[in-house]
Amino acid sequence: MSEEKFDRRSQYWFGLKDKGGYIHRERLRNQGYAPDVFDGRPVIGIANTWSELNPCNGSLNDVAEAVKRGVWEAGGFPLEFPAMSLSESLQRPTTMLYRNMLAMEVEELIRSHPLDGVVLLGNCDKTPPGLLMGAASVDLPTLMITGGPMLNGRYQGQPVGSGTLVWKYSEQVRSGKISFEEFMAMESCSARSQGSCMTMGTASTMACVTEALGVQLPGAAAIPAVDSRKFTLAHLSGRRIVKMVEEDLKLSKVLNRKAFENAIKILAAIGGSTNAVVHLLAIAGRVGVPLNLDDFDKLGKDVPVIANMMPSGKFLMEEFFDAGGVPTVMKEIANLIHTDHITVTGKTVKENIEGAENWNKEVITPANKPFQAAGAGIVVVRGSLAPDGAIIKVSAASPKLLTHKGKALVFNEIEEYLKVADDPNLPVTPETILVLKNSGPKGYPGFPEVGNLPMPKKMLDQGVTDMVRISDARMSGTAYGTVVLHVSPESTAGGPLAFVENGDEIELDVPNRKLNLLISPEELAKRKAAWVPPKPKAERGWSKMYIEHVQQAHLGADLDFLVGSSGDYVPRHSH
Repeated sequence: MSEEKFDRRSQYWFGLKDKGGYIHRERLRNQGYAPDVFDGRPVIGIANTWSELNPCNGSLNDVAEAVKRGVWEAGGFPLEFPAMSLSESLQRPTTMLYRNMLAMEVEELIRSHPLDGVVLLGNCDKTPPGLLMGAASVDLPTLMITGGPMLNGRYQGQPVGSGTLVWKYSEQVRSGKISFEEFMAMESCSARSQGSCMTMGTASTMACVTEALGVQLPGAAAIPAVDSRKFTLAHLSGRRIVKMVEEDLKLSKVLNRKAFENAIKILAAIGGSTNAVVHLLAIAGRVGVPLNLDDFDKLGKDVPVIANMMPSGKFLMEEFFDAGGVPTVMKEIANLIHTDHITVTGKTVKENIEGAENWNKEVITPANKPFQAAGAGIVVVRGSLAPDGAIIKVSAASPKLLTHKGKALVFNEIEEYLKVADDPNLPVTPETILVLKNSGPKGYPGFPEVGNLPMPKKMLDQGVTDMVRISDARMSGTAYGTVVLHVSPESTAGGPLAFVENGDEIELDVPNRKLNLLISPEELAKRKAAWVPPKPKAERGWSKMYIEHVQQAHLGADLDFLVGSSGDYVPRHSH
């Protein structure tokens, strides 16, 4: 490698006056670029997760073009590259199996190419965290743009939320309240434009959370995917990333402890998806910020839920955007967050939200008259059934079930339950606790969104709409119910959940943060000694690697050898 010293990382490719430099420049010249683009201007990589297999990310090609306009205007050199697209609606067995693969790919693509700064384009649930994890492990100046939600759905004059609609009305079909034909008629009504789910599901939650982290421009998260203002913001983001390179505003300077504390508090304030917990833990692990499961409970317990959003509330993302979006939420709870945190704007949160106003106090309620009281967000429970913790979204649960004792009805996999869910002779009562095993990071594999088991038809026929459900799985951010998730350690790894049997009594006590299996320590030890680990679900390829190296839920479910970073070093060239 040349001994020359350059101010720009990209110049170790384009600034070399040797055979290697010739090859790097010459091959890009076949794209018709003018020779002066190699003169030392910031090279900006645009990581694009657009795919026809991922409808939530369908608008990102247009977003990328708007980013390029801004980069060129600011004197940068934009180069777009594809990254793995994770489609929640189409991909099986679960996109969570591939989040870490996306993170690994993005890390290696950024590090191995002549880039000085990066713009990350994601939308569907796992793409924003996967992109951010990978970028954090390289630590260049980095800015994110999430594609935005769909326009609101309406059916027969009533609002319908993509995702949440499915859980609600599929149960009504099973209970005979609506016809199957009516259910099918809702499809086009609930997905009427490009974009992600317009409820406060995981996609919208992660958009808001990344804005709260400070890696999106203020107001970016809630803009609908097809709104012209999304492309205006992308244009401005292109300009801003060039300035970030010039200021050397690296990702690690934004993603500090204050950023994560703000993100956790905004997660609580919007009544966001439980999936954000595992993603934030993984992102923090990449940048070396100490963060643990208890932080979510401790930091969120005094934050009121002020976003009246489906699935916990009434409204959808268009109303949330029109009401003021994340800047308004941050301003409403400004006394609870770090307003001196520096974001990708180069300014503090206080400066970013200075002009924010609340345009609809029914959608974003005042903090002193909240939609739901403090402590209604995500709560961590522990005990003999979850020594390393489990979580429950209180705002989506039934208040009367938050303190509950019942007998377990156990299923070893989700398919086993689905086969009998409509059986009129299923031995369940409203007090029964449904327990699902082998659905954690190692077990499925991939940590699927099956924790919100459909209600037994027998219960629906009796007018019962909620029961306590406990598993080591995740659930969709669009779902609801008294659902305990992410039980850790998971059953497949030999956690206590593996030893639960039919008829065992379980106690859930959310106010006191307890989840206990009410059997004697001696009986638990006896069952553990007799337990035989299930055979791994995969014996080759990525899935095998994932099973062998994935961490438990309370650590973020990253691969153990990906935690941390290797920095932005320039790989040696071979020319």
